[in-house]
Amino acid sequence: MASMSPALPPLITALLDPRAYPHAADRVELIETHASWLLLAGEFAYKVKKPITLPFLDYGTLDKREACCRAELVLNRRFAPDLYLDVVPIGGTPGQPRFGLPAIEWAVRMRRFDEYGRLDRVAARGDLRPAHLSQLASTLCAFEKTAAVAAPDTRYGAPEQVLAAAQENFVELRQLLPPGEQPQVEQLARWTDAEFARRAADFAARKTGGFIREGHGDLHLGNLVLIDGRVTPFDCIEFNDDFRWNDAASEIAFVWIDLLDHGRPGLAAWLLNAWLEAGGDFQALAVLRFYAVYRAVVRAKVAALRAGQEDAAQARAEIEAARDYLQLAWRIAVPSASTLVITCGLSGSGKTTASTARLLDPAGAAAGSILRLRSDVERKRLFGLAPQDSSGSTLDGGIYTAEATRRTYARLRALARDLLAAGWPVIVDAAFLRREERATFRALADELGVGFGILHTEAPVDELRLRIVARSGDASEATVGVLDRQLESFEPLSAAEQAVAVGS
Repeated sequence: MASMSPALPPLITALLDPRAYPHAADRVELIETHASWLLLAGEFAYKVKKPITLPFLDYGTLDKREACCRAELVLNRRFAPDLYLDVVPIGGTPGQPRFGLPAIEWAVRMRRFDEYGRLDRVAARGDLRPAHLSQLASTLCAFEKTAAVAAPDTRYGAPEQVLAAAQENFVELRQLLPPGEQPQVEQLARWTDAEFARRAADFAARKTGGFIREGHGDLHLGNLVLIDGRVTPFDCIEFNDDFRWNDAASEIAFVWIDLLDHGRPGLAAWLLNAWLEAGGDFQALAVLRFYAVYRAVVRAKVAALRAGQEDAAQARAEIEAARDYLQLAWRIAVPSASTLVITCGLSGSGKTTASTARLLDPAGAAAGSILRLRSDVERKRLFGLAPQDSSGSTLDGGIYTAEATRRTYARLRALARDLLAAGWPVIVDAAFLRREERATFRALADELGVGFGILHTEAPVDELRLRIVARSGDASEATVGVLDRQLESFEPLSAAEQAVAVGS
C-alpha cells in the first residue's frame, strides 16, 4: 500500500484496500499526478480523475469526469488498444466503495504494465537505444497518416491560436513562479513573440497544408512504454481539445525536448532524424524550435502548478524543476551556429556509420540538433519509395540514371538550404564523388555564412567489397558493380578540400 498523504480524500484512501476490488489484488499502489490518482491493483490499473478545475482542465462535476473518462478510453485506444479496457463506475460510499452503479465516481480501467518499461525509466538507467526510437518514429509517422486532420475553419493550429497558447503559459508563470525566476520568463516571452513573427507564414502554411491533426498532446517519455519490445504511447490528452489537436511538429518536439532533459542529446538527434526519414516532413523544421520551446515552457508550468500542491520541501524541488525547464527552453531557443558537413566516400566506406557517430555524439557542439540528409533515402522518396523498398533498378538504370542522380543532389541541396536557414546544423550523407558536387554545397555554405566541412571516409577496396556483399536492412542498394563504376569516376579531394576535412 502506498504511503497516504493527509490530503487524500476518503474514497482514494478506501481504494488503497485490496478488498475494495472485484478481483484479486495482493496490494494497491498509488501514483498521484496534478490531475488524477492511478491505483495499481493486481493486473489492472484504475485512473480516477481529481474533482478539480484548472485554467486548462475541468473535472469539476461527476458528469464531466465521466465524459472525460469515456473520451480518454476512445482516444487512447488509437495508440494502445490492448491497454485501455473500459470505463467503470465506482458506487457505494466514499468510505466503503464498491464497483458498480449508481456511481459516485468513475475510473478508466487499464491493463497494468511493468512500470520498469516506461521510457523515462529506461532512459534513466541507460537502456534506451536508437532502435527503440526508430520504431517510435515509424509508429508516429504511420499514425499521422491516418489521424483526423483539422478542418481549415477550425481554431486548431490557426496561427493566432498557436501564439495565444504560448503567451498564456507566460501569463500563468508570472503568477506561479517566485520573483527570482521572472527574468528568464520574460526573456522567453520576448523570444516567443519574435520567433512567431518571424515564422508567421510557416505557421499559416502548416494549417493550410493539413499538418494539424488530432494527436496525443502529452508525448513525453513517461507516457511511452516498452511492451514486448515495442514503444507504445499511452495517456494522451482527453481533457482539452486544443492540447490534443496540434501540429505533428509539436508532437515530436515534446519527445525531443524530453530526451534532451534526460541528458540524451544523441538519442534526441536520432529520434528527430528517424522521424524525418520515415515521414519526410522537412517543412516541420521551420516551426519545430518554436514548438520545442513551447513544450519546455509547458513542462515548467506543470512543475510550478505541482509546487502549489505540495509541502514546502517538495515545492522547492518543483520550482527547481521549473527553472531547469526554462533553462532548457532557452538553450533550444538560442542554439549554436549552424554548420554544413558533407560526406565523401565510395560505397561501403562507412559514410553512414561516420555520420551516425556525429549524430549520437553527446559532446558535439550541436548535440541533439544535427539533421542528417541521406541520399539513399531522399533518392527513393523522389520516386515514391520508402527507405527499405527495393527499386529493382539496374546499374545506371531506374532510379540511378544520371538524371535521377542530378535530381537527388538538387533535392539534397534544397533541403539543406531550408534547414540551415531555419538554424539547424546539417550533415548530407551522400557519395559526393565529383568535385563539382562538393563545390556546389561548399558554395551553399558560403552563401548562407555557415561553417563547412567534408567528412571523408576510406577503406581498402577488398574491404569495401566485403562490406557491400554483407550489407542488409539499409536504404542503400549499392552493389559491387556500383563500386567498380565509382572507382573509375571518383575524383579525390583537392588540397583546398582536404583543408576543410573533418574527423569522423
